[in-house]
Amino acid sequence: MNRRLTPLAAALLAAFASPVALQQNAFAQTNQIETTLPEVSVQDITGNNGYAPAVSTVGGKVPTAIRDIPQSVTVINRAVLDAQSATTLTEALRNVPGITLGAGEGGVIGDNISIRGYSARTDIFLDGIRDRGQYARETFFIDSVEVLRGPSSMMFGRGSTGGVINQVSKQANLRELTEVGVSLGTDSYYRTTADINRPLSDTSAFRISALAHANDSTRDITESKRYGVAPSLRFGIGTPTEVSISSVHQRRKDIPDYGFPFASGGTKANPAEPLDLERDNFYGFTDDKFDQDVDILNLRVEHKFSPTLSLRNQTQLSDARIHAVPTTVSNAGVRNRREREIDDRSLFNQTDLIAKFDTGAIKHTLITGVEIGRESYENQRYDWTGESNQSLTNPVYGPMPAGAARSRIDFTDNSANTFAAYVNDTVALNKQWKLVGGLRWDRFDFDGNTLDNSSGAVSSLAQTDKMLSHRWGVLYQPTDTQSYYASYGTSFNPSAETMTLSAVNLNIDPEENRSLEIGAKWDLLNGGLGLTAALFQVEKTNARSRDEFNNVVGVGNTRVNGFELGAVGQLAKNWQIFGGYTYLDGKIVSLSEVSGGVRASRDGNVLTNSPKHSATLWSTYRLGNAWEIGGGAVYSAERIVNNANTAKVGGYTRYDATLAYLTKKYDVRLSLQNLTDKHYFEVASGGRATPATGRALIASVNYRF
Repeated sequence: MNRRLTPLAAALLAAFASPVALQQNAFAQTNQIETTLPEVSVQDITGNNGYAPAVSTVGGKVPTAIRDIPQSVTVINRAVLDAQSATTLTEALRNVPGITLGAGEGGVIGDNISIRGYSARTDIFLDGIRDRGQYARETFFIDSVEVLRGPSSMMFGRGSTGGVINQVSKQANLRELTEVGVSLGTDSYYRTTADINRPLSDTSAFRISALAHANDSTRDITESKRYGVAPSLRFGIGTPTEVSISSVHQRRKDIPDYGFPFASGGTKANPAEPLDLERDNFYGFTDDKFDQDVDILNLRVEHKFSPTLSLRNQTQLSDARIHAVPTTVSNAGVRNRREREIDDRSLFNQTDLIAKFDTGAIKHTLITGVEIGRESYENQRYDWTGESNQSLTNPVYGPMPAGAARSRIDFTDNSANTFAAYVNDTVALNKQWKLVGGLRWDRFDFDGNTLDNSSGAVSSLAQTDKMLSHRWGVLYQPTDTQSYYASYGTSFNPSAETMTLSAVNLNIDPEENRSLEIGAKWDLLNGGLGLTAALFQVEKTNARSRDEFNNVVGVGNTRVNGFELGAVGQLAKNWQIFGGYTYLDGKIVSLSEVSGGVRASRDGNVLTNSPKHSATLWSTYRLGNAWEIGGGAVYSAERIVNNANTAKVGGYTRYDATLAYLTKKYDVRLSLQNLTDKHYFEVASGGRATPATGRALIASVNYRF
């Protein structure tokens, strides 16, 4: 069906359509929707499921209409991932302005993500269960990536200061599918995927996704080799009792890229930037490595007692085994190899009771439940001596010198138990007004032991934190195409949040976070185009810092004020768009810290990883029945990367493009990434920054039968 823009739609579109003003009013695909949604008519595009259906699982414990979630939500679905040839979680998250990538100082590795200026490294979830492992995540088994902004401990437990990221995995269903994909690209890029779904009966099905991938880089030496398999089995589809069993098994072997050091002598007035070096240069050793073995098993059982009452239990067991041997280099060319063997294990169980009922004319959707969990963290660290120095201007590549020696240092064996109980009620007062309110109580018990291999001494630490989190919201929906909301939520960060604790931060109360947000969501063009706008403030109190005796104290206060704009869906027949803009005013309100033995105030400094402006835009247009052209841009202003504000990485604009021929049986796609070969730093911390890869061309064929 052809559509014309109404004058109102055209005016709103003009207000949102600049490269710095596009975000998303997105959704997540689910097999069953438990929320009554307004009927909409959306143009179907053959070979592409569209960028903007209407529900998400990240705003509540059940699939919920985006318009009924009183917070900013972005969902990057399979259609967007495929159009962009995005193969990792970090590539998918380029679509979300306000997200930055950290370089992982202090032994932190894997996906290091900040949302609205606050770390979300432990706020990554898989199908609603915490996925805490320090590894780099793939998308071959993912249907969508959901991002919820703002403190959300009421739904997700500890953490979630700036927001949470939920990966929604592919699930077995009753539609027969066989899809095989092959991709070839520059820099020895090879990728093969398979997605096979088979109904086993009228109520059961099996699905398996598989991956084999290898690529070098426009950067010297660095490479990635990975493979994986993700089977799922469902019984009782469409019956009162449904059982789902799924698992993910990933293996990855990389030569990691620890990038460039910063120049020395940076000041607050003139922050240092990464050294201006040849972008292809690699400064580690050729036998550096980052090996990741990840296994996750999930069991979900759901029983519907009636159309208005259901009980769901979900158990997830995960094990991420990491062997990381990277090498950093100083701005004087001194190399330092860091090695550790990490085993992150967790077992979580969630039980939810979902009830819909009326009290007079008021309608309720009540979700109450409990969560229990057991997490363990083992880390054997090694020290290296005898590393050779490296020339920054003319590096010589080779393995670690034969005379270098490795020695064991400390071994950490930590564990924690979680117990939480929660309740959330969505109240429809009438057709126009809804209220959302929820409470969650968490108990987090931590025990840790550290063995000093040199002395044989063992130190033991224990800490228990208890916290009540809450979430409140009000929605006004005068029509089926408008939703206006205000919300308030809290979250907390205990000292042992990352499963590490030391004597210097023992017995420190959790950091506390709160968020205020007001926003609007509009559906235009018969539901084909969604526009969003939001104003927000996120504040962290009791922020941790070190005193002059090197003890950690909770004395600080940081704050981010900002706003977001977004658009997702169809501008017209065959023309799709996905974009957004975020403004962040991040500030250290009050904080002092010891640096180089000197205590210094950071009051008034810019908060790290909070660029003032960031934007993303992706658009595709169907030419006739098969050809598709498209492209987009990712923009970020410069960002500060340390509390002292003496180091920064510059802003950048990156462009990508695609050309595809799409049919019901097969797709052929050319993806040109970093179209202008832009030299910029996407991953950064206070000590190092990694150049983004240069221009790359990927050709893909997906065949369905």
